[in-house]
Amino acid sequence: MDRDRDAGGRVELRLTGADVLRPGGVERGGLLCLAEGVLQDAAGGREVDLRGYRILPGIVDLHGDGFERHVAPRRGAMKQMAEGIRATEAELAANGITTGVLAQFCSWEGGLRGPDFARQVFAGIAGVRHQLVTDLLPQLRFEIHLLEAYEGLAAEIAECGVPYVVFNDHLPHDKLAEGKKPPRLTGQALKAGRNPERHFEMLLELHARRGEVPGALDGLCAQLRAAGVRLGSHDDRTAADRAAWRARGATISEFPETPEAAEAARAGGDDIILGSPNVVRGGSHKGNASAIELIAMGLCDALASDYHYPSPRRAALMLARTGVVPLEAAWGLVSSGPARVLGLADRGDLRTGQRADLVILDAQDQVAATLSGGRVSYMSGPVAARFLA
Repeated sequence: MDRDRDAGGRVELRLTGADVLRPGGVERGGLLCLAEGVLQDAAGGREVDLRGYRILPGIVDLHGDGFERHVAPRRGAMKQMAEGIRATEAELAANGITTGVLAQFCSWEGGLRGPDFARQVFAGIAGVRHQLVTDLLPQLRFEIHLLEAYEGLAAEIAECGVPYVVFNDHLPHDKLAEGKKPPRLTGQALKAGRNPERHFEMLLELHARRGEVPGALDGLCAQLRAAGVRLGSHDDRTAADRAAWRARGATISEFPETPEAAEAARAGGDDIILGSPNVVRGGSHKGNASAIELIAMGLCDALASDYHYPSPRRAALMLARTGVVPLEAAWGLVSSGPARVLGLADRGDLRTGQRADLVILDAQDQVAATLSGGRVSYMSGPVAARFLA
């Protein structure tokens, strides 16, 4: 065995000369020591000169659904779920993500968002996650009007090892209340393998039964809370929305659509997650609240990749470069902030004793290398020559 590598593939290294982002700011020409998968005060092993590079805490992505293109690039085209999960890990690592939450729907929409496909995804993650370097966690995005799925759902969530559930409502209530077909109905129906007319009838039935949803949610949330599952809501619009979810124990507000909802979350002590693509784009693609403005108001605890894995790195650096917040605070939104929200106290910053989760950026702020738990998950370009010298 290589004397600088243990049986688990973790490296023992002394990284010198790089600018290191510590909790209190940037340490110029710092020293970072890794051994046994954690950060140490001192270590033996190989010394790597990283002058000209920056070392930052590994990105903790607490909500991403960009993996869909890997596990099902076309309907029926992907039969090997494990290979799709491995491909997802490669993309995560190439973007500096050392902990990734894969957000999978369980929805009336069916197809790739239906309950059967969710079970396949969760089984696929469980089957390969211990073979991977990047730490992968499953999240269930549950459509609250899927009333047929409530019975036994808590037990199934426990069986699948899902630690985090977020509640969604994507029913087009306004159109359905008028008895009108919503936009994109035909395409949605065909993706689910349904006749469009039958799909419309199903939507009307779900809308008609909306009065049953609050009681069903109360019971399900109570079961999940008792099992220690983290709960969140998605796309809150009003203070009343946030209060209702908080009363059920859903204390994470994912992507609040208005300042009112975000302010209500902050006032109630809830965690607020915003989308990195919103920051990078300079606004929401749906016309919702600007993430940059909410961050400037102190209404954000964590940024998530949402649908685009390069965005957390780009968003944090953009926030620092434009002076919205200092670098340590901006990067904290993609590292220590999400780690805290997820209850992962062993990662998120570069302190002695923490997991050796780190990303190395080159002079152009591109990802040169990623290490998760002291193991290399990604490395490319000139930096590799320094590690292999």
